[in-house]
Amino acid sequence: MTSHAARFAAVYAVLTASHEVADHWVQSDSQAGAKGTPGPAGVRACAAHVATYTVTQAAALAVTSRALHLELSPRRAAVALAISAVTHYIADRQGGHWRDDKPRGIVRLAAATGSAKWLQRDPGAGYLLDQSWHRGWIAAAALLAAAGN
Repeated sequence: MTSHAARFAAVYAVLTASHEVADHWVQSDSQAGAKGTPGPAGVRACAAHVATYTVTQAAALAVTSRALHLELSPRRAAVALAISAVTHYIADRQGGHWRDDKPRGIVRLAAATGSAKWLQRDPGAGYLLDQSWHRGWIAAAALLAAAGN
């Protein structure tokens, strides 16, 4: 039997690695360019990206769980993947809007927590905040998936 700590480490590692693959290799250029635009086209582009993102994470998690005999609860794994997907969608709808004068969504949250000046000053700040948002939620998802059988 694998310990909860070992399961957490393995699940976090595979969800993070598959996040990188899905975000930077699997996501299409058209999805990346449109996912933050207002209206139905932006919603569709973001939903399509999150669908491929979730399939990538699910496949990686299934392979890793089987190969390492992690004995993950399918229900907990599904909820963990849903958490990763929903929070990924929330962040990615901000695509291209990190430096807007009137922030919305998690950009407003970032501004409220003291990152407004950084976002205006540093063109890379939005990407870093986006990625740290994703990794934080991936950690929460991994903890949930690893917590029980």
